[in-house]
Amino acid sequence: MGGDHGPHVTVPAALDFQSRVADVDMILVGKPEAIEAELKARGAAARDRLRVHATSEVVEMDEPPAQAMRYKKDSSMRVAINLVKSGEANAAVSAGNTGALMAISRFVLKTIPGIDRPAIATVLPNSKGGYTYVLDLGANVDCTPEQLMQFGVMGAMLVAAVAHKERPSVGLLNIGVEDIKGNETVKRAAELLRASGLNFYGNVEGDDIYKGTTDVVVCDGFVGNALLKASEGVAKMITGFLREEFRRTPWNMLAALVATPVINALRSRMDPAKYNGATLVGLKGIVIKSHGSADARAFAHALESAVEEVRHNVPQRIAARMSEIMVPAQ
Repeated sequence: MGGDHGPHVTVPAALDFQSRVADVDMILVGKPEAIEAELKARGAAARDRLRVHATSEVVEMDEPPAQAMRYKKDSSMRVAINLVKSGEANAAVSAGNTGALMAISRFVLKTIPGIDRPAIATVLPNSKGGYTYVLDLGANVDCTPEQLMQFGVMGAMLVAAVAHKERPSVGLLNIGVEDIKGNETVKRAAELLRASGLNFYGNVEGDDIYKGTTDVVVCDGFVGNALLKASEGVAKMITGFLREEFRRTPWNMLAALVATPVINALRSRMDPAKYNGATLVGLKGIVIKSHGSADARAFAHALESAVEEVRHNVPQRIAARMSEIMVPAQ
């Protein structure tokens, strides 16, 4: 029910996704009149593999998380998370209020033993033709060294599961690659990551994310969110500059026509819809946050992420790795 478009995007995305993935049942959680209107508009209806779970409330996009958690216990968001808690659903996907989703998920599902706080993880494209997983992207603006180490474990297990890499490499975002760089928190986090048994590469800088230097990059939520928003801003600026230049003169417009195949290929390669769906990693259950402005195609990518994590038991992998780290050395 949340996001910029609500059921107008989530319902058609669910229908399209289910038409392509035969072994996934779906529960549409929210106000039944709104959901059923969208189903009817597309000639669809609830059926064996698709059902509507009615709720009476919706968490607004600007609503304080504490208020949503305390007073809206029949919101679509809260009920969807409850379904994961009860085992009726394997994962929840929402485009709604990020703060509320994190707060409710943490309260209802709880964190995996050994994990202090869940983090937001997502993928960014790199020049190697693959993806770099980055966490945290805004859930925790202040982190201890221990929490940064935990993010490394969570990120590594996530990549091992969904990207099928046995020992993914982990980098710690810093202002330089030298061990002496950074504040005391980052220096101590590096020590813990080296002792964690992970494939720890060492310190990395911001440009290493897009070079694909490591599979996972760890940072606190303040830095991660600033990084993400700056990257989105640069991408939009470059796109705007190209559009302006191609329209500047008739010759430029002709050049744009000739370059259309290249432009389309670049647009496809950098399409943000392909990277939609951030994982609330570290919980005893799978919750995926879709961008609020996502269209149906982008929301379907978030659904794909949820299914991948379910199929590869991501929370269980993180729990198993954390249990190994928590066992004192003999």
